[in-house]
Amino acid sequence: MSQQMPQQSNETNLWRGALIPAVTVAAISIIAGILLRGASGLWGSLLASATVILYFSVHLLISKISENLDPMATMALAMFSYFAKVILMGALLLVVTKTTSPETVDRPTFAISALSITAAWLAGEIRAFVKLRFQLPLPQTKGSNASSEADFKSGDN
Repeated sequence: MSQQMPQQSNETNLWRGALIPAVTVAAISIIAGILLRGASGLWGSLLASATVILYFSVHLLISKISENLDPMATMALAMFSYFAKVILMGALLLVVTKTTSPETVDRPTFAISALSITAAWLAGEIRAFVKLRFQLPLPQTKGSNASSEADFKSGDN
């Protein structure tokens, strides 16, 4: 008797689909940061990698938490998480710029790494979403089954 694996949630599939390309680009940006800027490039790339992956993962976690909530509560939670992430990102950037020197954390490496990882995350998430959409059952509509088609042809609709 074969055992069936439990089906993963949509958010898990989206997270996995986005995480793989993001981690791949993060690894490439870390290597490039080290080769081009040395230790400061390493720290800039690591900080960008951790920040982007954490922030986008929180978005999918909020989606998972709110899947059974009323739509107004879901919207409120999404807006709260968005504004909290914007404020926390501003605070993070302020702390990094005020407490570290450019010789410690390379700013251009951070920016290029963050943008590259963000693009990879979004591309992976879109790809996973499109794959997921093809697996979802379509709702039945009038005219989608044989009896409705026969009624349509006979003029009984």
